Amino acid sequence: MYRFILALVLLVCEGTSRKIPKDFKFGTSTAAFQVEGAWNVSGKGESIWDRFTHSHPELVRDHSNGDVACDTYHEWREDIEILKDLGVDFHRFSLSWPRILPDGFARRINPDGVRFYNDFINKLLKNNIEPLVTLYHWDLPQRLQDLGGWTNPDMAVYFEEYAKIAFELFGDRVKRWITINEPHSFCEFTYGYGHGAPHIFSPGIGDYLCGKTVLIAHARAYHLYQREFKKSQGGKIGISLDTNWAEPMTNSTEDIKAAERQLEMEFGWWANPIFSNTGDYPEVMKQRVDERSRLENFTISRLPALTTDEIKMIKGTADFLGLNHYHTWLVGDHDFPIDGEPSHEKDMGIKSRQDPNWKPSPQIVPWGFRKLMNWIKEKYNNPLVYITENGYGDISEALEDHDRVTQIKLFIQAVMDAVEKDGCNVKRYTYWSTLDNMEWSLGYTVKFGLYHVDFTSPNRTRTPKLSAKTFKDIIRKRQL
Repeated sequence: MYRFILALVLLVCEGTSRKIPKDFKFGTSTAAFQVEGAWNVSGKGESIWDRFTHSHPELVRDHSNGDVACDTYHEWREDIEILKDLGVDFHRFSLSWPRILPDGFARRINPDGVRFYNDFINKLLKNNIEPLVTLYHWDLPQRLQDLGGWTNPDMAVYFEEYAKIAFELFGDRVKRWITINEPHSFCEFTYGYGHGAPHIFSPGIGDYLCGKTVLIAHARAYHLYQREFKKSQGGKIGISLDTNWAEPMTNSTEDIKAAERQLEMEFGWWANPIFSNTGDYPEVMKQRVDERSRLENFTISRLPALTTDEIKMIKGTADFLGLNHYHTWLVGDHDFPIDGEPSHEKDMGIKSRQDPNWKPSPQIVPWGFRKLMNWIKEKYNNPLVYITENGYGDISEALEDHDRVTQIKLFIQAVMDAVEKDGCNVKRYTYWSTLDNMEWSLGYTVKFGLYHVDFTSPNRTRTPKLSAKTFKDIIRKRQL
């Protein structure tokens, strides 16, 4: 029955021709640790994910690591040929901080790392593919983690110094920058719950310390670019934030407020200081963390306040909002008792689940995506949005990935609806990911790629899936 429903959905999609606006751009995305490999060659330093996967293989689902991954460090020419064949307008990838600065500090630049990224960028441009570059996609130099990582306020200074070197080295050709990818994911889940590198368990404390440092680091890099590089290089800088759509579990006032609260306290945690008129954390977030901290006998709030000067520094520091979205959840109100460890989850006071009856599946909910884009439009005065990640993960090795095809068509349709029917200012769609890759603590057990990668072959053979043809056809025909 499920396959029959998918077939009907595909038939409807294929039977309805819809033109895509000429100024709308398509791309794919990767991240350095997940694809590059070459973890300790050519002068690269150790990252926190190198340390984590080597020290705690038991905490990775298949006990794997990123030592070789897709071996993009050596197979990058083939990867660009893949991008050329797909016909993408741009490619989003990240720089490996420890490949450029082996110990994390600006005092020593690795020439082989610089050469690799120069070659990659130049080849992209030669093939008329725009580089969209992320400065930080989770692979912090281990030497900086030894100093406390993102819970150390000085990290904002180190990040600014790293950003300056990247702008100096590559900014003559890179015109779109993302400072930091998904701060909510790495602050809450790795500094809060210890799920992945750097494997710190400090819920409701470490995650909030991380969050403030990240916001200041992003703002410092933005202002640096405006001050020293904007005039000569003419680029744009944004940040990529991830969020689910929170659909109220029931029509009750409590559940409606809970769903809004989750959006505010997970997405608004980052978006509010940058994109809102107040330039501060959401009011509901401050109130709830302050109150629970008091009841838990903390002498000050676990959420470190932004000072007046910090609010002024962070506010407005983005030329575009990068949006990463995968899932929709039903969200309801839940009152956690004041006991045990504090946590961001308890601060939010919510419970969540997915509806098994959602069609075409609980993993493919395009209406949630459209609602999210509209929520951002209303909440933050319709900012310029780039979808910087959206994709479908499965555990299959199959090349006939019909579910992913369905996801791509329906989610791009949702974007077009949000743009053309709702007036949302969305200008780019980036599929995650070009290749099956190292999915962090999930190892190689979950696949997101348009291309299958044979991780048992010496050259990591890449093979296009049905979804690659689908994405290619959408780009070439400029229609759904």
